[in-house]
Amino acid sequence: MYSAAAAAAASPPRRDFISVTLSPEEAVGAGGYNNSKAWRRRSCWRKWKQLSRLQRSVILFLFAFLAVCGVISYTSMGEPWKSLTSKPSDDQGTEPEVPGLKLANPAVLPAPQKVDANRGDYPELSPQKPPKPPHFRRGPSNLQIKAPRRDVRLKTRHDTSRAVEEPVQAEKEDKTEKSVISWRGAVIEPDQSTEPPSSKIKEPEKPSSVEAEDQKEPVPINERQMAVIEAFRHAWKGYKDFAWGHDELKPLSKSYSEWFGLGLTLIDALDTMWILGLKEEFEEARKWVANDLVFDKNVDVNLFESTIRILGGLLSTYHLSGDSLFLEKAKDIGNRLMPAFKTPSKIPYSDVNIGRGTAHPPRWTSDSTVAEVTSIQLEFRELSRLTGDEKFQKAVDEVMKHVHTLSGKNDGLVPMFINTNSGQFTHLGVYTLGARADSYYEYLLKQWIQGGKKENELLEDYMRAIEGVKKHLLQRSQPKKLTFVGELAHGHFSAKMDHLVCFLPGTLALGAHNGLTADHMKLAEALIETCYQMYAQVETGLSPEIVHFNLHAQKGHKDVEIKPADRHNLLRPETVESLFYMYRFTGDKKYQDWGWEILQNFNKYTRVPTGGYTSINNVQNPRNPEPRDKMESFFLGETLKYMFLLFSDDIDLINLDKYVFNTEAHPLPIWVPA
Repeated sequence: MYSAAAAAAASPPRRDFISVTLSPEEAVGAGGYNNSKAWRRRSCWRKWKQLSRLQRSVILFLFAFLAVCGVISYTSMGEPWKSLTSKPSDDQGTEPEVPGLKLANPAVLPAPQKVDANRGDYPELSPQKPPKPPHFRRGPSNLQIKAPRRDVRLKTRHDTSRAVEEPVQAEKEDKTEKSVISWRGAVIEPDQSTEPPSSKIKEPEKPSSVEAEDQKEPVPINERQMAVIEAFRHAWKGYKDFAWGHDELKPLSKSYSEWFGLGLTLIDALDTMWILGLKEEFEEARKWVANDLVFDKNVDVNLFESTIRILGGLLSTYHLSGDSLFLEKAKDIGNRLMPAFKTPSKIPYSDVNIGRGTAHPPRWTSDSTVAEVTSIQLEFRELSRLTGDEKFQKAVDEVMKHVHTLSGKNDGLVPMFINTNSGQFTHLGVYTLGARADSYYEYLLKQWIQGGKKENELLEDYMRAIEGVKKHLLQRSQPKKLTFVGELAHGHFSAKMDHLVCFLPGTLALGAHNGLTADHMKLAEALIETCYQMYAQVETGLSPEIVHFNLHAQKGHKDVEIKPADRHNLLRPETVESLFYMYRFTGDKKYQDWGWEILQNFNKYTRVPTGGYTSINNVQNPRNPEPRDKMESFFLGETLKYMFLLFSDDIDLINLDKYVFNTEAHPLPIWVPA
């Protein structure tokens, strides 16, 4: 056994081979691989047949789904791509796009034909046809205006989420992440900086008409809005019959009063007529502006009042209508107001002679009020943006930068007066959110919003001021524990609150909507309840000019006390203004109901049968409210406008992510940089 194994190991191993030789033709015929298309088709088919029926069904479904998605994407992208790559033709009523700032958003309402077009073809002024949001928000905006900033364009601004409606899903997908700034609990999203305006004057472009395919279905005007339209027409009838072209109507004596002799009521009401859809009335007023409004006259005007009412009204009407007549008039009055800034401190004088080109303080003092010199910025900044002339914005920005550095503030609260020679605050130690200081706080926030949330000094001043209000001016009344804003005089608190302070709930809500702390909205809700009670606890249901709140419970006493000198009502808009903001941001119908009560009481106690409405001297006497025989221009410019917007079911009617209202309720566009 051993020897056999050894012999086997010693012998060499045997190797067996099989040799097969095939020709190329035989290999192909035998089904070998040759990389031909026919062979690959047969191979794929065998693999397909080897799959189960379920697997084949899943694959077929995926292919069909991808094909459908492709078709939908193509149709959705077609129009935006077309608008990006094509220029509007002249016969479409739009102008070529040019470098510079462009309004971020389309016009709220349909724009009219060009000025030289047939006036009989003037388009419908219905406020119920706002632009339809495009599928992709990054497309070019329909409203195009040549602006003063160099080589910077505005893109379409994404709508932020509102409590009133669900945001469109496409908007959610398009929103980009931005860096955030936190300041005492406030989280904000700053936009990129815009460049300073060029000193070179440019010819402005006319806002283009909103294209038909971008129009929403009309939102029907409801009964409450119709009641506002009727009230406006009644007021306008009195003005047209007895005060046409003059500043203010005296409805009882069927006459008029003059302040500047510039048709204040008519100019203040222009954009209100446009928003309400009153085409005939608007056309009549436009003809007066074109033919009779002349600023070259020897008359002193108040810088603040003429800026917010005349300049603001003309700029707003230009943006809504696209009619360059109003921009030309705005440039004229803007230039004539500039001498007010020729002071040693750059703090403007209160009065300007627009014919002589001279300015001066009031006869009794060299002071200006803080509210007046810090509440003209929205208008002058926008005028620079439209004309390309930086002097307007430079003048008002210098005022804000100077006030930012001043001492004499109390936790952000400012005194009421500032000296035009020294540039310093005067009458120190008195702090209020009422007359002479109110709109300073309003314009801090609104300038920050107007400029694309970039100017953080403005935001810092605003946030500090609200903290100062909470610390020094907030109290609660008895017996209903209403939160109110009082006044501070040399360390002594006064439970006095002007009706003017009722702008604050709306301003706080606007700030919260733009990313500031939610505590501001809570405070807004508490304060708007107080402002409503200033009406509800009064015999006529109309608020007096000033109220005093009871800090201690007394039997038989309400929260609100009214002194004889304070019981007049001037048809003011501040409470209705805040009701509009609160309803727009919360959707709570009670704010509409409160506004409806106020309108009914205006009709009951201030309406004059022959036309117009009158302010009254005694809100506590329903039998004889003692009419004053005066209809303030802001009743048409603000009060009825905010009423109409409050009752509107269309939240895009003057979209608050696209427009910011000046303190006279004239909407101006928000700048959104590229």
